Amino acid sequence: MAEIVVGVGTSHGPLLNTPPASWGERGKADRGNPALVYKGQEHTFAELDRLRGSGTFADECLPDVWQNRHASCRRAIRALGDVVRGAQLDALVVVSSDHKETFGDELLPAFAIYHGDTVEHVPFTQEHLDAMPPGLAIAEVANVPDVPVTRKCHPALALHLVKHVGQAGFDPAASRALPAGRYGDHGIPHGWGFVYQQVLDGSGEIPFVPVFVNTFWEPNPPSAARCYAFGRALGAGIRAFVGADRVGVVASGGLSHMVVDEELDRAFLGALLRDDSGYLAGLPDALLRSGTSELRNWIVVAGAMSGTGLRPAVVDYQPCYRTEAGTGCAMGFVTWTREPAAAA
Repeated sequence: MAEIVVGVGTSHGPLLNTPPASWGERGKADRGNPALVYKGQEHTFAELDRLRGSGTFADECLPDVWQNRHASCRRAIRALGDVVRGAQLDALVVVSSDHKETFGDELLPAFAIYHGDTVEHVPFTQEHLDAMPPGLAIAEVANVPDVPVTRKCHPALALHLVKHVGQAGFDPAASRALPAGRYGDHGIPHGWGFVYQQVLDGSGEIPFVPVFVNTFWEPNPPSAARCYAFGRALGAGIRAFVGADRVGVVASGGLSHMVVDEELDRAFLGALLRDDSGYLAGLPDALLRSGTSELRNWIVVAGAMSGTGLRPAVVDYQPCYRTEAGTGCAMGFVTWTREPAAAA
């Protein structure tokens, strides 16, 4: 039987891959966004700024603050990579969200499991980079290799999980060949690319099982309760698998963004540390919107880790503001291990 020996939660926001001097570029998109979501409500940039105290976060946008927060995040990513590599895994199940890079309106599964032998990891064309919003291209380049790479997966574990969670009352989509997607490359999108390129320094030695969660898109993002229950089924399925002794699980995405909500983030991280299934499963849909919707990935992994006996620890938390109105990305880094990883 397989054993889950390590869990990891990591933000994959673009600020992590962007030199701090360029963080303000993403702020341009915030200023023109008419639907910035905070506490479940949509606001223009001006409305959000007034609501949060008119320039309250200006001091958070100073160059030295950006530099220090970026350095702390990079240390945390290295710490997570050390934990994953040190676990000597036979397989790594990575739970993340697709920004309609892979699945689109033709088919939008609430949950999907990829069970191909391999998956393509393809760099962007210059045309694709030029079409990205301000400040995003420089970050996305860091999530892909310089040349196309074929990454190995663990199809036996993936197929087992499709069947196991099905018997537990879920009906995940099963994909043996990813759709062409937004970029026409049939490749894995940035939520998984970040784990390959940033957490594992480009290594594809550990076979992956990509698990997709529709965190963003109407009409069928799963509720927090459904995500936690799916995670419990996923974890039970991993532990019932014969064919891999040591398995890791990763949540890629979150925390709060495109508006930073430290109150929500700290409450969420506290619930992870307490294994508070009531809080995690009870988060309302209204809060799980915009980038903050990626908390669903973490809720799935929290469900998978529950009952394993592994101890959660916050390696670091950095609220990375990029405008005076409090827009930006909150970065969280968590491990579940026998012995908690040292703080970054």
